[in-house]
Amino acid sequence: MGEGIILGIESSCDETAAAIVAGGREILSSVIHSQIDIHRLFGGVVPEVASRKHIQNIVPVLEQALVEANVSYRDIDAVAVTNRPGLIGALLVGLSFAKAFAYGLNKPLIGVNHLRGHIYANFLTYPDIEFPAVCLVVSGGHTSLLYMRSLMHTELIGQTEDDAAGEAFDKVARFMGLGYPGGPRLQKAAEQGRPGCCHLPRVYLDRPHFDFSFSGLKTATMNQWNKMQRAGEGSVNDLAAEFQAAVAEILVEKTMRAAAHYDVPSVLMAGGVAANAALRERLERRCGEDGRRSYYPPLSLCTDNAAMIAGLAWHDFAAGRFDGLELNAKAFLS
Repeated sequence: MGEGIILGIESSCDETAAAIVAGGREILSSVIHSQIDIHRLFGGVVPEVASRKHIQNIVPVLEQALVEANVSYRDIDAVAVTNRPGLIGALLVGLSFAKAFAYGLNKPLIGVNHLRGHIYANFLTYPDIEFPAVCLVVSGGHTSLLYMRSLMHTELIGQTEDDAAGEAFDKVARFMGLGYPGGPRLQKAAEQGRPGCCHLPRVYLDRPHFDFSFSGLKTATMNQWNKMQRAGEGSVNDLAAEFQAAVAEILVEKTMRAAAHYDVPSVLMAGGVAANAALRERLERRCGEDGRRSYYPPLSLCTDNAAMIAGLAWHDFAAGRFDGLELNAKAFLS
């Protein structure tokens, strides 16, 4: 086999992305077409609209990735594509395209778990992460804690029982009139406020397990906002700051408990919510206090991208693990 020049395709939600990665680590190109401006009109992602835009965008995005990487179709050694989990219609656009591309050029096809791709974004940046490790995967659709014996051997040890953290960010931001996308809008408001205007619940921190729940925190925040509106008092920025502080405390403290339980040297964070500055600062500080190393990707690799998909797939390519054209898309992990 060649050095492993992998084409990655990502279309699990509302970003159409293609990337070329060599050797599992060298990003030759990474192109992302965001649909934020379209979905902002609806206050959130509309699956049917997302699927249609993927169909329009996938060829131009791929062609741009090839040009930026200065490679041709024939230089590609394998095609990697996100096939789970995500919006089923969106996934099928990327998967169908990847199958056709791989078949037409007689290249191996590799299906990639989107969440494992997010985890791998750390390894694109930090080549020497020490195992074992605990990883917090936190995004709009998922909030999970994993114990990692190695890159390819992970165990789910905790997850949200209701809303994902990113989902709670989006819903609270929309309820308070901050707009879409909720995560960045709420963070911006929080930066201009001060936490402590009220006390929002730190759900499940009084319980020893590693699971999460954000539905109650979301509801408590909305109720508090209604009270403030009726009283004509308080600041949206202060409430945003308190909500953000509560989410960060829950996520980080649960993660650090898991790190202590498994006695790991490394603590990783991945996913779109990993871009939150307050969350990154708290994780880094707490790891420093506990004598552990903290890792999180640069902002460009936190949100959905195809470089993480291509990079992770290189390990399957090197081991000769490929998928057939019967590979299907799955909306959920199970």
